[in-house]
Amino acid sequence: MRFVVNLFAMLTVALVVGFGLSYLALTSWSPVGTMKVGPWVAWPEVGAPEPDPYTNAYLARQAVLQLGRSEGIRFVAGTDSDGRALDRNCRYRIDGSTPVAAFWTLIAVDAKGVDIARPDGMAEVVGTSLPRPADGSIEVRVSKRLAPGYWYEITGEGRFSLVLTLYDASIFSGLGSQVEKLPAILNEGCA
Repeated sequence: MRFVVNLFAMLTVALVVGFGLSYLALTSWSPVGTMKVGPWVAWPEVGAPEPDPYTNAYLARQAVLQLGRSEGIRFVAGTDSDGRALDRNCRYRIDGSTPVAAFWTLIAVDAKGVDIARPDGMAEVVGTSLPRPADGSIEVRVSKRLAPGYWYEITGEGRFSLVLTLYDASIFSGLGSQVEKLPAILNEGCA
């Protein structure tokens, strides 16, 4: 009888640990298969001819059409540069520069991936329409309330994520295979 109890306990522990680690690897804690640059996280194998098993599982969980490897790459940030979760009651400044890309977009989404921009406002920030200083840097403010400079208005309550998509990016061309720097996400205060 003791053997059966021990066997059941071992199987239970193995299943809980196995499924638990797989779930963590595909959701919030994802060191396997991802590229992390500051608060931004991307799955670089998305769109590859033969992605790794973790990327396949991520794609199955997302259930959305992804860009091919030569088309671009999508970075998602659920925290600011200090590691705090993004909250719709706060104002954030996206500050810095983007890697070389034909163009890029920035959108804010909720936990289900739904765009939370004001319905009658700008649906997304497009890099080609953004005023830039001579050094090519960007500065965008994301908040529910009026903000100085280039303002991207969001709606609702609770946590959200920022999605930065680089189209026709050079990071996979072999010339610049690593993304070294992406814009910082700075919290400028909460209401």
